[in-house]
Amino acid sequence: MNTFADSARAALSLITSLDPKFGAIVGRSLLVSALACLIACSAGLLLGAWLGVARFRGRAAVLAVLNTALALPSVVVGLVVYLLLSRSGPLGFLGWLFSFQAMVLAQTVLVLPVVTALVRQSIEDAERSHGEQFASLGARRFMRSLVLLWDERFALLTVLVAAFGRAISEVGAVMVVGGNIEGFTRVMTTSIALETSKGDLPLALALGLVLLGVVLLLNILIALLRRWRERLDDPLPALHTGLAPGPAARSAAP
Repeated sequence: MNTFADSARAALSLITSLDPKFGAIVGRSLLVSALACLIACSAGLLLGAWLGVARFRGRAAVLAVLNTALALPSVVVGLVVYLLLSRSGPLGFLGWLFSFQAMVLAQTVLVLPVVTALVRQSIEDAERSHGEQFASLGARRFMRSLVLLWDERFALLTVLVAAFGRAISEVGAVMVVGGNIEGFTRVMTTSIALETSKGDLPLALALGLVLLGVVLLLNILIALLRRWRERLDDPLPALHTGLAPGPAARSAAP
């Protein structure tokens, strides 16, 4: 218990003192995840919206592959990206292995199926509700996908936040392709694994607290977005009651 208490005090000291090494790891983690989400969401929103309205032969097989990719272990993604970026791989000429770019690429590959699948489901549900109306107006499938994507923009914000949470909590892929090099490719999750194995519990615990704080903040943001969406769907709930007198009030009136 004393060891845990001492580690906790040292961890809080690292967080409040803004240690440069600590800050660099946190900043690198946030930047890698933010860039990966930006790339994955840019492609995933369009691809998911198209899959939500498109009907073609082999669509069921495509969706089966997409759903399988949701459960793909991160270390497998790291292995695939490693093979692509290795000297003998097709992307070896880029020289990205064990670099910042490799970690962004690995997280992008990991997050892209999540964004695409969630967006596809949301747009497909909206298509069932409004698709016939848009089709009667002459809107083609691609145009319907864009319109529905804009119409569901508030609901899709939750998808974007969830994608960032998935990216920043990932450890396996960035460990494989980044190499966990101090000062270059070390992020929060890989640092926690390394520092724990080395016995540097204060730094590992401090990074863990920051990571938990980021995840908690994302969950709070998702909850606020949902409440905001509910208020937008029903902006004046008070108008539904109290404006017209009820039967009892009418009977009591002279």
